[in-house]
Amino acid sequence: MQKFAKNYILFLKFTVDKALYQHSKGGIISTMNEKTNVMRILDKYKINYKHYSYADTDAVSGVDVARVLKQNEKQVFKTLVTTGKSGSHYVFLLPVAEELDLKKAAKSVNEKSIEMLKQKDLLSLTGYIHGGCSPIGMKKFFKTVINDSAQNFPSIIFSGGKIGYQVEVTLEDLKKVIDFELCDIIV
Repeated sequence: MQKFAKNYILFLKFTVDKALYQHSKGGIISTMNEKTNVMRILDKYKINYKHYSYADTDAVSGVDVARVLKQNEKQVFKTLVTTGKSGSHYVFLLPVAEELDLKKAAKSVNEKSIEMLKQKDLLSLTGYIHGGCSPIGMKKFFKTVINDSAQNFPSIIFSGGKIGYQVEVTLEDLKKVIDFELCDIIV
């Protein structure tokens, strides 16, 4: 029993040391068996999806993520959260290499103007951090608009709700989980 306890303590120490080392190098410990809240929600709705992990890479930008995953950057979408002149919040999904046209975005949600949500407010408003924000599973549902280019693909890829994870879902299946509109919202 004493030998088992000693080995177990060594195993725990190794695991903690490995975690600290990876964390110090900017890495994230993960396996594809790990499920994010987004994946659990998709499972709950019995939605078929693919999931990807880039946690063990140096990918930072959405374009980097698309390249690492060997996916078309026009099919990989980023999630942006905004605030309208009225004080309402909105979610926009657009291809990672594109820029949100604030005038088109405002028009799509019937606002006079919109601005990007301050990064410091993202976690408290949505439950997500910058780089891991998904339209699925936010603390509260916000009106969501997806760039109409999404219709050009059988499915789109977006954040799995945690840095290092992406999910791929058809628009038809995504509509079963969140309500959204399709509009031209890019520059």
